[in-house]
Amino acid sequence: MKNNKNLRTWLNKMELAHPLVIAGPCSAESEAQVLTIAHQLKKTDATVLRAGIWKPRTRPGNFEGVGEIGLKWLKKAKDETGMLTATEVANPTHVELALKNEVDVLWIGARSTVSPFIVQEIAEALKGTDKIVLVKNPVNPDLALWLGAVERLHTSNIEKLGVIHRGFSTYEKTRYRNNPEWQIPIDLQNQFPDLPLILDPSHIAGRRDIIFDLCQTALDLNFDGLMIETHNDPDNAWSDAKQQITPNVLEKLTVDLRVRVEEGDAIEYRNKIANLRTRIDVIDHKLTEILGKRMNIADEIGTLKKENNVAILQSKRWNEILEKMILDGKENKLSEEFVLKIYKAIHQESINHQKRIVNG
Repeated sequence: MKNNKNLRTWLNKMELAHPLVIAGPCSAESEAQVLTIAHQLKKTDATVLRAGIWKPRTRPGNFEGVGEIGLKWLKKAKDETGMLTATEVANPTHVELALKNEVDVLWIGARSTVSPFIVQEIAEALKGTDKIVLVKNPVNPDLALWLGAVERLHTSNIEKLGVIHRGFSTYEKTRYRNNPEWQIPIDLQNQFPDLPLILDPSHIAGRRDIIFDLCQTALDLNFDGLMIETHNDPDNAWSDAKQQITPNVLEKLTVDLRVRVEEGDAIEYRNKIANLRTRIDVIDHKLTEILGKRMNIADEIGTLKKENNVAILQSKRWNEILEKMILDGKENKLSEEFVLKIYKAIHQESINHQKRIVNG
């Protein structure tokens, strides 16, 4: 997909605020609920009302959305408040019904993004539409798959495209429901700077107490907007109760968030930032040199193991290294999560080096 400045200009053309705030319940539950939330959100910075109409679930039997009737509730909320409306679509029938009910923003969920077949069907159903279409990242951390979904929509002549970062599944236990893996949306931004990028902190967090911090991080990384699940009675929501906030909390959150400029203009700032970046460049160069030396030692270990017919993986030694590095990391103000991620990558590269020698 080529860079296309039209991908961002829909924000300006529709005179939507920056950052764009999309808010509303995880699921539409009743007409009264949707209308109540919409009127409360009208008093906040939110300009788009979201609500799940069809809710894909891992196992059958759980609440899977109210279905088509919920679109009529969204339409009524739109007529009464003037807010734009948004919902998730997962097949051509959803698209047809959403368009029929004048939904303004349609998004493709993480479970759909993983399937090129599903995305292609949705793209063909949306072909030529002037609606805003947003693509959530796939469940697993796969940038190519994410961009592939966007490309299929772009090929169908959909110009008002954007992406939603909702975090990635991981088998490791972290503080998040879905690990943010910030480097992936950063890489996406670098490749396609004109593609609007929106954060879904609700699905990353899985709980409401860390939503603000995630939103601030996103704005610090130049995200274009936020999609925040908001409910008038979140504790009694029919789905994802723990990660939803009230409109009042949303209003305070958006007031407290700081929107930063992308670059400072002051000469003193530019001189200082240039100096600091140069120092980082020097350290980064040293880091790669040190890692190269470490892998040279790993090669020697691989040779020694091959000569003595010793297994490559030494679990006891690996656990000792991890324990020591976590303690060292704390002394240097490095989080355990960061240390684990770095050293697991180093350990995997070390194993790869030894495997080439032992099996060579």
